[in-house]
Amino acid sequence: MKTRGAIIRKAPGTYETVDLELDAPRQGEIRVRMVATGMCHSDDHFATGDMVPAVYPWLGGHEGGGVVEAVGPHTPGWEVGDHIVTSFLPSCGQCRWCAAGMQNLCDLGATLLMGGRFDDLGSYRVHLDDGSPVGQMCGLGTFAERTVISTQSAVKVPKDVPLEKICLLGCAVGTGWGSSVNAGQVAAGDVVMVMGVGGVGINAVQGARHAGADHVIAVDPVEFKREKALELGATRAFADVDEAIEYGRSLTDGQGCDVAVVTVGRTTGEHIGRGFAAIRKAGTLVCTGIGDMTEVGIPAPITELVTYQKRIQGTHFGSCSPMGDIPRQIQMYRDGRLKLDELITKEYSLDQVASAYEDMHNGTIIRGVVRFD
Repeated sequence: MKTRGAIIRKAPGTYETVDLELDAPRQGEIRVRMVATGMCHSDDHFATGDMVPAVYPWLGGHEGGGVVEAVGPHTPGWEVGDHIVTSFLPSCGQCRWCAAGMQNLCDLGATLLMGGRFDDLGSYRVHLDDGSPVGQMCGLGTFAERTVISTQSAVKVPKDVPLEKICLLGCAVGTGWGSSVNAGQVAAGDVVMVMGVGGVGINAVQGARHAGADHVIAVDPVEFKREKALELGATRAFADVDEAIEYGRSLTDGQGCDVAVVTVGRTTGEHIGRGFAAIRKAGTLVCTGIGDMTEVGIPAPITELVTYQKRIQGTHFGSCSPMGDIPRQIQMYRDGRLKLDELITKEYSLDQVASAYEDMHNGTIIRGVVRFD
């Protein structure tokens, strides 16, 4: 069938909306009519060339909510009309990591930049009019009116919860919230610093306060983002990271923050180095943001790492398990303990994907959401 979607043809490049051919779902797959999709910085990394997919054109989008329109043959447990949130990290349920409760590290994650099916990387479900394949971001491609995805990347959700809000649970919320709660293991009374309070960092702020931190220090050069951070749980906000580091030390008799979370949109080694400097002895630095895939090196003193027993902790999707944590976060939203509505600064149409990313770079939005009519 025909659909429309926002693709990039090369990097550096710009998202453009085109007509696409969409295959019917096969076994283990569903066709989803998208209701809404969040505008994640990760999709922009493919436009800038920080991240490189295996195939162009590339259909962006991985943070979506939609309604099942068709179910592939021999695919039990799914019905037309089911509501779903996409999980950019698929869960096979069988590998070592899924069995250990670490679905975010599922072995299928190795295929996310390939654009094809997880079990057949040369098989595609989206094509241009001339038949050439179009890669799907994380096997999803939610920047489209309709898409065909694996059931391993779909989380069934209650029908009475607004998809245009809970679509953010597919990436931004879990990644940020889990960075503080799961990876950082923030505890009651902690002092936490969050570097970068965009779509992910703002949820690291929420997570830190939810875990009981006494002080949550937000750092961002954009005044609008600092103001939002204060609204959603930060106790202080700074434009300059060195000022934030000194403030953290002033609260801890010179020791430093218990936890620092780096959620800068385009993270560099220098950002991680400043986060390392912010934490106390035996403190934890959580590295969440991504940047240039080829960059290596962190300017952190080896002696300090060893003798101060500091911990540098990477995290993927906030160390959440999507099939379990997304329903849990929906309940937190229902209970008023997790803010979602307040995260959405502006809604866009599918034809405005490129301009939405301009707004993101200009620092005028926390999270943009594409709404499909």
